[in-house]
Amino acid sequence: MDIKKLFEDSENELKDVFKQIDKQVFKNSCKVLDAFHHNELSESSFNSTTGYGYGDLGREKIEKVFAEVLGAQDALVRNQFISGSHALNVCFFALLRPNDILLSISGTPYDTLHEVIGIKENPSSLKSFGIKYDEIDLIDNDFDYKKIEDYLKQNKVKVIEIQRSKGYSTRKSITIDKLEKVISFIKEIDENIIIMVDNCYCEFVEDTTPTEIGADIMVGSLIKNLGGFIAPNGAYIAGKKELVELCAERLTLPGEGREVGPTLGINKSILQGIYLAPSVVGSSLKVAILTSKVMDKLGYNVEPKYNEERADIVQNIIFNDKLKLIKYVQGIQLGSAIDSFALPEPSDMPGYDDKIIMASGSFTQGSSIEISCDGPLREPYIAYQQGSVTYEYGKLSVIKAVDYLLK
Repeated sequence: MDIKKLFEDSENELKDVFKQIDKQVFKNSCKVLDAFHHNELSESSFNSTTGYGYGDLGREKIEKVFAEVLGAQDALVRNQFISGSHALNVCFFALLRPNDILLSISGTPYDTLHEVIGIKENPSSLKSFGIKYDEIDLIDNDFDYKKIEDYLKQNKVKVIEIQRSKGYSTRKSITIDKLEKVISFIKEIDENIIIMVDNCYCEFVEDTTPTEIGADIMVGSLIKNLGGFIAPNGAYIAGKKELVELCAERLTLPGEGREVGPTLGINKSILQGIYLAPSVVGSSLKVAILTSKVMDKLGYNVEPKYNEERADIVQNIIFNDKLKLIKYVQGIQLGSAIDSFALPEPSDMPGYDDKIIMASGSFTQGSSIEISCDGPLREPYIAYQQGSVTYEYGKLSVIKAVDYLLK
């Protein structure tokens, strides 16, 4: 097979789709630049603190920028967050108290949250603190409105959690339109329910954010979209001011909250990251769409299709074959910038029940905004590919993966 021609033909067929992505990148770039201007960023915003981190003016500016970009009242943006899952954990424990009910209406959350919630037993889980959990599955890739209504009329729910991205499931990711509809539906039943959105992988893919359409609070990682490949770690929580304040006091300690937390030289990286994020997300979308087009031509089932509406940067390739999944993921590693000489093998990972194979030849460990691909070794053997700093580097990695797979 002529792989070069396969990719060239696919790119030519995607020109109109790519133009639409370029328009989205421009809109989001305007949004970020406006936030920089409104908050009068200067070189002094890059200054750092150590120890307790009192009076960090750069940290304060960063949080104002994120709040404006995300259309939220307030934001907590910290390098003390180890990951998106850690930020979600902080949010859960900040908002919930013993005997409260946490309800997921997007099915079972991502694997790393199972021990946090108590789906899988852990003496430090929400369940161990007497917090109750329940879930309602999606139906035909949409919310089950009847079950949601019945449940809310029979139970006093404190927090509803919605995970937009598919995680390691086979469902579709949740678009902002579907999210807006269900939030409005819930608020009509009980306006006091706190709606919490896991927004990982979704930032800058669409025009509107969850907090702009009624979500009370949302969470994301800085080694995904909004870190723009520059931020070395961290995460954000954004939403209503009083809820963000509760999260700050859970991250640090009551009475000090957001006033402490040294930035240790990370301010410049976070600002550079969100500055580049619109462009990096655009590149990631183009690589995902190219992958979808090419793998569809090769006869593989892909989700989403190249011309479908997207809610995140994740591209699924359903192999229905363990060896093919492994080979494709290994091929992505071969085309990566770092550790290209190492072939990943399926292995046990903290927070997951199945063995995972993961390609992440990245400058930042675990970064999934750089080209990465992973998947659990369970049927139907799906590769979850995401990210790319530039379109060209992502294209090169996918070419290498296809070549390695076909060989």
